[in-house]
Amino acid sequence: MSSTVALLGWSLPAIESVQKLNKPYVVVSFPDFEPYARENNIPFVSWKFDDWNEKHNALQLKEMLDEHGVDYTVALYEETVEWAGAVNSLYRNDPRVLNRAYLFRNKSLMKRKAMLAGIRVGYFEEVYKKADVVKFMDRLNEANLQLEGEEDAWVHLKPFSAAGTVGHKLLRSKADIDKRVIDEDFPCMVESHLPGKEFSCEAFIHSGKIKFLNITEYVKLGFSNFIPCGPELQAKRPLIQEAMQKLVDSFGIEYGVIHPEWFLTEDNTISFGEVASRIPGGHIFELIEGAYGFDAIQALILCSDPTMSEEEIEAFFPKSEDDFQTYAGSVMVYPKPGYVKRLQVPEELKEDPFFDHHTLYEPSEHKVSETREGFGNHYGTVFFKGDDPARMKELLTHYQDANFYGSD
Repeated sequence: MSSTVALLGWSLPAIESVQKLNKPYVVVSFPDFEPYARENNIPFVSWKFDDWNEKHNALQLKEMLDEHGVDYTVALYEETVEWAGAVNSLYRNDPRVLNRAYLFRNKSLMKRKAMLAGIRVGYFEEVYKKADVVKFMDRLNEANLQLEGEEDAWVHLKPFSAAGTVGHKLLRSKADIDKRVIDEDFPCMVESHLPGKEFSCEAFIHSGKIKFLNITEYVKLGFSNFIPCGPELQAKRPLIQEAMQKLVDSFGIEYGVIHPEWFLTEDNTISFGEVASRIPGGHIFELIEGAYGFDAIQALILCSDPTMSEEEIEAFFPKSEDDFQTYAGSVMVYPKPGYVKRLQVPEELKEDPFFDHHTLYEPSEHKVSETREGFGNHYGTVFFKGDDPARMKELLTHYQDANFYGSD
């Protein structure tokens, strides 16, 4: 009989994907989703992921999952990674599974682990107050042999466990530290600015081996990307593949998907940014399906299953990462600061042969703040497909700066 998976987190696309696999499953999520699950015959376990104590922990969750015959769990979101690690460590009788989950949830710890494995990382420290950030910038300035009057070294401030760019602040000067850093940011991590082109990888791993490696080209971090990467980055695949396998080996990753971000300079110096072990943001799984033709959520579920054979896993993926159908890209749309009254999709976009579809919505009239932190909330996404990576990059660059929400 097929093994039963528990999906940790509520995701309708993930539910649809596991149903198409005809694989027994149960969804674990907050009580608010239970009525919908019952109405739609979705196997469901009610659980509060933000509560962990003596009476509400992995042992209790496993007991509830045992009633559904669960064999392993899959984390769908950042906040469920530790829960999946804790429960899977019980199923596999291996406490290191939980330790790895902690590793994925702490940006400082993962960088320390990578550094010990000989993977290049930036200079970083854990900080607890604003004065620590100032001292860190001073040390960077000193190490860079900067002269008086020159610009300060850039510092990135990041929460230990937030997903993606949430809470990320780029501090370009001591004045930035004074204006933008608040007490609620601490404790956190600070790190030096890494040079090079930033990109991500999505590695589907089974029994410690990378079964499929996608390279996602970032056009603008947090805004636009496309899959597979263009020829320039693709030419570096052997170097990237080697770095990825070293990361997998040194972190002891056996099953599932990892989504690391790297920086690559023109002289082929590759530096590690950070890594996640769950569905990546930026619609990357949707783009993988658009480009390669396989359901990436299904791939995550199958690669997370220790009982799957190597032959079954390899049969699911294309024979080669070069075996893609088209380039697939997306632009996440953020409204410009000011008043928003209506959606305005350019006619030239609708007529472009690379345009696929969009998920932009008609807004109610409101004001977008000038002082929002980070990117703010995106109002939908524009998707593209086409056979020319240069044209894809050109379109994404153009439309990431277009104003889709008018004030007239």
